[in-house]
Amino acid sequence: MKPFIRIRKTTTLFQLLVLISTGFLIIFSCKRDSNEKPQESIEKENVIVITTEKMDFQMPDTISSGWNTFRYNNKSPQTHFFLVDKYPEGKTSKDAENFVAPVFDSAMKLIMEGKTEEGFAEFAKLPEWFGEVVFVGGSGLLSPNQVGETTLHLKPGKYMIECYVKMSNGMFHTSMGMTKDLFVTNEDSGNNPLNADIPIRISSTEGIVFNDSIAAGKHVFSVFFKDQIVHENFVGHDINLVKLDEDADLKELENWMNWADPKGLIEPAPNAITFLGGVNDMPVGNTGYFTATLEPGNYALIAEVPNTMSKNMLKPFVVPE
Repeated sequence: MKPFIRIRKTTTLFQLLVLISTGFLIIFSCKRDSNEKPQESIEKENVIVITTEKMDFQMPDTISSGWNTFRYNNKSPQTHFFLVDKYPEGKTSKDAENFVAPVFDSAMKLIMEGKTEEGFAEFAKLPEWFGEVVFVGGSGLLSPNQVGETTLHLKPGKYMIECYVKMSNGMFHTSMGMTKDLFVTNEDSGNNPLNADIPIRISSTEGIVFNDSIAAGKHVFSVFFKDQIVHENFVGHDINLVKLDEDADLKELENWMNWADPKGLIEPAPNAITFLGGVNDMPVGNTGYFTATLEPGNYALIAEVPNTMSKNMLKPFVVPE
């Protein structure tokens, strides 16, 4: 989600906890399998195709800078997202696997055992450079067998892609191999930002603001990050589109979106809920886009933070017949 703070030699335990915002986005990722299939062309339909079949990101290693649309095809039986992280110079996904993931694994194990204080104390073991990681966007959560499209603007440089949803045993997908290095070239893609018909604004003061009179059909949503803060679970806000079946429980959904809860962001996802993508954490002032085709029914926009209802970051809406 983004570099909310930097680690200093005088870092307090509270500051270390704040770092989780950065880390949880780095360590919980989805890596490609060594036997992965050949990737689809970056030029196909002018989109970058990302496919997950196991704990992997099947996609090109190199893409153009500027505006790019990512089509994420989740063919796996788990819920996933992809998040793009800008690591400090010289750091790669291997550093995340070797120095970040083990800390989060041990911390979450203790938290799930009810040893919350001991678990959070583990984060003092994170490397100092961890606070320099910047989160520059990605997709929202995507349920199994769903396809989502997210459009982002990336500057040239080296990045890492990750997913930090948890398995039923509490292990982060990052620790299971869901990380991938990505190189963005100096050559511009030549693409333009999308023309959105449904603008969304999100901030810590106003929550999620949009016009909820939405007709059935295909829509392009823009997401403007008016601000970005560290919430109680040490991460920033984002936008996730959710289809709500008749038996969907909004309180259960709200609780599940808080990773700091031992039962949060863990498989299986809540019943009667289908995640359809969105835009992951971005720094203040940035805009991302996502595209979705909506059938008549009940939906919601929700951020991955605690207490979404009181923060106006859980917004149900109805698409009429």
